[in-house]
Amino acid sequence: MVSPPPGIASPGIPSLGITFLPAFAPDQLREVATAADSAGLDELWLWEDCFQHGGLVTASAALAWTSRITVGVGLLPVPLRNIGVAAMELASLHRLFPDRVLAGIGHGVQRWMGQVGARVDSPMTLLSEYDSVLRDLLAGGEVTFDGTYLHVDAVKLHWPPTGNVPLLVGGEGPRSLGFAARRGDGVLLTAGLGEAEIAAACDLIRAEASGAGKAMPPVVVPLIAATGAGAADRVAAEVARWEKSDRDDVGVAGDAETVAAAILRLAAMGVTSVAVQPTEDEPDLPGLCRFLGQQVRPILSAT
Repeated sequence: MVSPPPGIASPGIPSLGITFLPAFAPDQLREVATAADSAGLDELWLWEDCFQHGGLVTASAALAWTSRITVGVGLLPVPLRNIGVAAMELASLHRLFPDRVLAGIGHGVQRWMGQVGARVDSPMTLLSEYDSVLRDLLAGGEVTFDGTYLHVDAVKLHWPPTGNVPLLVGGEGPRSLGFAARRGDGVLLTAGLGEAEIAAACDLIRAEASGAGKAMPPVVVPLIAATGAGAADRVAAEVARWEKSDRDDVGVAGDAETVAAAILRLAAMGVTSVAVQPTEDEPDLPGLCRFLGQQVRPILSAT
């Protein structure tokens, strides 16, 4: 079995992280990143949502402010990012912060891609080309490629990464998830899914990976969660805001035992990393980090 990327646990032993939502002001990031690092969380996940945070900019700042936590970017929209720029920036991050960087690529929200004139007729074709070229560049090779969307002529990074560079792939529909399972070093699931939907996605990923002769890759899942006063109401409002699912098994609200139980259910499905997603009105982000690290994490470890 191929070892999971740094920061992602093996199946059955879920990594525990926190998501810093684009809805939060960038100037809040330092306090949250250092709180997550001090609390012993495994991962800090950042999103590159248009037109809010730049994923790699915030990732570099979070890495510089912390000492041990893995920082993930989920995900980089491939129509938005020039392949050469993405390769250079990812290579630089991996050289500056070895074994602490996770990044995923994906289609991006098509409406947003259209707003900046980057939408393509075949997102799957672009994702396949981008995945192939980016991997070759990060491996240090000289790449010439003439595809439908990508055109690269004898490009070679002067400062390629010195070690392993895991590249995750995010997806939502069956075709995208199948591609992610076959090609990715891990799979990023979308937020706002119910437990039954996550289980179905994991089954699909497992089958697609097996068909490609691979072990099931690591799976990262955002989990909408809240604790303390008004937690249930805040989670319900957050789930409604996402408009992803009408199921009653989306998100979790409650004490450490309740949150830990939800995480362990996901782990049993095949999820290897749970990135707790605060509600947009979370009143105490650093406090939530401490709750996860000091109260939830010990329950997971004991189990």
